Amino acid sequence: MIHPLAVRAAHWVNAFAMTCMLMSGWTIYNASPILPFQFPAWMTLGGWLGGAIAWHFAAMWLLVANGLLYLLYGIASGHFRREFFPIRASELLRDAGRALRLRLPHEVGHYNAVQRFAYVIVLLFGVLVVASGLAIWKPVQLAWLAGLFGGFDFARKVHFAAMAGIVGFIAIHLLLVLLVPRTLLPMVIGRARTSHRIAS
Repeated sequence: MIHPLAVRAAHWVNAFAMTCMLMSGWTIYNASPILPFQFPAWMTLGGWLGGAIAWHFAAMWLLVANGLLYLLYGIASGHFRREFFPIRASELLRDAGRALRLRLPHEVGHYNAVQRFAYVIVLLFGVLVVASGLAIWKPVQLAWLAGLFGGFDFARKVHFAAMAGIVGFIAIHLLLVLLVPRTLLPMVIGRARTSHRIAS
């Protein structure tokens, strides 16, 4: 088994929840942009500000619940320890160099140093986007949290930056799936026809 059921379920629930959060979040952003641009209507969800907020918070609770279950599974099963750590600077630099030259080998079920680093970073972005989102949602009731982000206005900027980081990860992730399509099937059925998992 390359990807256990718990990992696959968390992946696809997260993909759905994050898509809803991003598209509804872009509708919310368009109502009061912080940068001199807006997202086109076809990239948004909710139709209007109230509808977008409803979608955003429904997806947020799904994302948080899924994230907590994945976190508990990752710690209890040793998944994080086996798959994401250790991340050594020498291996990261080596694999990053190979990736830039398009010579980074990929074996289904085995994460190279660049992948391990990227997954850890995007998980941290997930924590940051939820925490900053809560600070924006309840800046009075959660004044201490908003204060950690430098106030409401700066929390919005942090929220946007964390979102941009997640979108960047998703874009690279989808590009790699297109370049190495054999990685998709194992994330659906858990197994690969031609590749074997490297023992850890």
